[in-house]
Amino acid sequence: MKDVQRPRCARKTPFDSFAFKKPYGRSLASGTALAGALGLLLIPNAAQAAWEPTKSVEFVVPAGTGGGADQMARMIQGIIQKNNLMGQPIVVINKSGGAGAEGFLDVKSSNRNPHKIIITLSNLFTTPLATGVPFSWKDMTPVAMLALDNFVLWVNSEAPQKSPKEFVEAAKEGGANRFKMGGTGSKQEDQIITAAIEQSAGVTFTYVPYKGGGDVAAQLVGNHINASVNNPIEAVSQWRAGALRPLCVFDKERIPLKEPVADGKSWNSIPTCKESGLDVEYTMLRGIFMGPGVTPDQVAYYVDLFKKVRETEEWKDFMAKGAFNVSFKTGDDFKTWLTAAETQHKTLMDKAGFTKQ
Repeated sequence: MKDVQRPRCARKTPFDSFAFKKPYGRSLASGTALAGALGLLLIPNAAQAAWEPTKSVEFVVPAGTGGGADQMARMIQGIIQKNNLMGQPIVVINKSGGAGAEGFLDVKSSNRNPHKIIITLSNLFTTPLATGVPFSWKDMTPVAMLALDNFVLWVNSEAPQKSPKEFVEAAKEGGANRFKMGGTGSKQEDQIITAAIEQSAGVTFTYVPYKGGGDVAAQLVGNHINASVNNPIEAVSQWRAGALRPLCVFDKERIPLKEPVADGKSWNSIPTCKESGLDVEYTMLRGIFMGPGVTPDQVAYYVDLFKKVRETEEWKDFMAKGAFNVSFKTGDDFKTWLTAAETQHKTLMDKAGFTKQ
């Protein structure tokens, strides 16, 4: 574009270096366009302006080392590092005191701190109900549901029961408190499901708590208990070995995995408990939360991060091996699910007498 001669008295301006030089007597429209062009140069690109961590991110696990939540958190940590999904390191820290209350209260008190996240299980609901700790999921900021953990009703392979109906009949014949149900912990997921079976089927069990799912499976193999409601990953090796038999899964739909696991059967071969006449449904949350007061763009960063984690082969393989329900929820959908799950847990625990008065 040809330059235009300006009067001697006109001063050079910062705009003179632009290619679209105009005389000082330009119109209001052209001036507005020039100001707009300058504004575009001065405003950072939206992608560049998006929030991201500026220091290490603390990944809180409200449970001890070696358990399901700890394993998942450390696997996520490994996926993020291996695939360079974050510019800052992510550090797993276990805070298991008070059935996870230590971790929840820590995040609750971390107001406006985007460098701390927590992985949650259903102890998000059970711990405050059972202990009276002043805490609710609403005290934190929901980020994403990563998956739901399934539970399966297992019996020893030598047991005569081959369906939930036969199992309930055997429990009734055994008499009150004579049929032993093993599970992990007290007033947590396994015992809540056991109580739900009692309420739905009109039976009574003797609940026997153990430290972990591995111990429960071993006790069932040894016929020291009559049944368990272990997660798939906690008993799959004993199923493959022909020592345990799955009767039903407590999810609302069958597990979609159709690859053979044991004796020519797949996870999809296992009926839901509800379709088998045992009207009980239960899945366990695997979710991510932040502290209160964080901004929408900080939440959006972690939502995007975990979407990337879920796309990796490592994550998909982990989900398949554990026969997880791979549901993913964020935003209002996640909050709606949390509200319903909180109500479900309160109802179940109130009926079972597990709620601290």
